[in-house]
Amino acid sequence: MHESPAASTPYEVLGVAPSASDDALRRAYRLQLRKTHPDVGGSAAQFHAVQIAWERVGSPESRAAYDRTRVGDPESAMPADPFRTSTTPGSSASSRASKTSLKTRMHGHPGGRVRQQYLNLIREWAGRGTVIDDPYAPSLVRSAPRGIRHTLAKALAEETTAQLVSGLGIGFTAWHDVDSGNGSDKLDHVVLGPAGLFAVLSEDWGGEVQLRRGELVGDEMTDGEDPIRRFQVSAKAFTRQVRVRFTALVVVLPDSALDAPLSVAKRGRHPTVIVIPRSRLNGLLRDGFPGMDRGSFEKVFELRSTLQNGIRFVAT
Repeated sequence: MHESPAASTPYEVLGVAPSASDDALRRAYRLQLRKTHPDVGGSAAQFHAVQIAWERVGSPESRAAYDRTRVGDPESAMPADPFRTSTTPGSSASSRASKTSLKTRMHGHPGGRVRQQYLNLIREWAGRGTVIDDPYAPSLVRSAPRGIRHTLAKALAEETTAQLVSGLGIGFTAWHDVDSGNGSDKLDHVVLGPAGLFAVLSEDWGGEVQLRRGELVGDEMTDGEDPIRRFQVSAKAFTRQVRVRFTALVVVLPDSALDAPLSVAKRGRHPTVIVIPRSRLNGLLRDGFPGMDRGSFEKVFELRSTLQNGIRFVAT
């Protein structure tokens, strides 16, 4: 399993710089153990995080191995067969590829815009005139501000979702990096299949999240981020522009981010929002969820034509 770029590094958990000496690292570990122990007011989760951090960098060998580990390299994150087919929905090249591979019909460039945002941000942060030979070098990524690391984590999350969706089969069609029509936020993925039409948001904040008053919150998230509200606004703008309705809005997160699926009930014209671990995504897209209305195959073909004619992609 790849480490999330958005997650706190072992050095951050222990409260030291990556350049700290082995002795300083050991002292920091002992201090954090005392501070986070549940018997003195700490929490079991914090105490466990300190132990895991020490396992990863506590010895010279493990520390060297961790420091060498690459984060967010596109060659390792993406499958051998690139997803990008054509920016024109329904292209003949894309259709031929789908027929021969019996995989999901894929359109657009998953994670393309966000990965480009990461490259722009990391170069800006490094400083004007600084030459960055490798924007995914471990030392560079882990020393970057959390917001930049989250941008890379989101790009990887979008690419991973696309890889999963590609295996659903020829009965499905997916569009990635879709222009929502509201002038700012995009829809990461739009997936059409026998179970319905789904908008999918791929995220990774590097930690656990909870649902509180219809919104996602977590220690690694910034105040006022409101991902569900923004997702709903983008989905509403898209449905008005293309004249379709979503069966549900799906937020997909790493399995480590939540224990079980969460849901925000349908309110008015807002479709149900479902927050699920990544491992359950394809099951939801194939089978739907309890109580939902399933469409017909004829409806799928009709919707596919409407979407192919109406979808536009964001510029990378």
